[in-house]
Amino acid sequence: MNTLEELVDSFSRLPGIGKKSASRIAHYLLRADRNFLERFAQQIALVQDKIHPCPECGAYTETEVCSICADPLRDRSVLCVVEQPQDVETIESSREFRGLFHVLGGVIAPLEGIGPSQLSFRKLTERIRAGQIQEVIIATNPTVEGDTTALYLQKLLSAAGMPLKITRLASGLPVGGDLEYADKLTLARSFRGRTEF
Repeated sequence: MNTLEELVDSFSRLPGIGKKSASRIAHYLLRADRNFLERFAQQIALVQDKIHPCPECGAYTETEVCSICADPLRDRSVLCVVEQPQDVETIESSREFRGLFHVLGGVIAPLEGIGPSQLSFRKLTERIRAGQIQEVIIATNPTVEGDTTALYLQKLLSAAGMPLKITRLASGLPVGGDLEYADKLTLARSFRGRTEF
């Protein structure tokens, strides 16, 4: 395997990048400005040294505590539980949520050997017991694993006897989507989550 093939192979290991995309990226880098390449290589080399999970919520940060947890204007009575740190960025970009976050670090996936003990459920219950949280919003993805994790979390919090409002993000048809392209599960969720107007 030559250097170009090794580079293509490395890029193709990244999520969402197949062999063709990896090849296009590698060929682009061969034509790119050397200063850009050096800066890009340095950013990749230092990414894990500079960015770490927030000790409070688990979102990525370069500071001791992330800007969301440090913000005194956030609503500390509402906690949104997500699967991964990038989910925090996605929800923040909507500018609809002003509470705090908790990152589980994945979902319950028995076939992959991931059980509740590998996720940050204990830290979550500690945060709820220690704070003034009144509502937990479960924002796991609408997948089998996400639904399993949401159900586990709902049962865990209910069994703990904490006086909490537990909600789940609605899921269904996307804005601008056509019914003919929606799958059966999405349609079913849309009907179950319908609202009055």
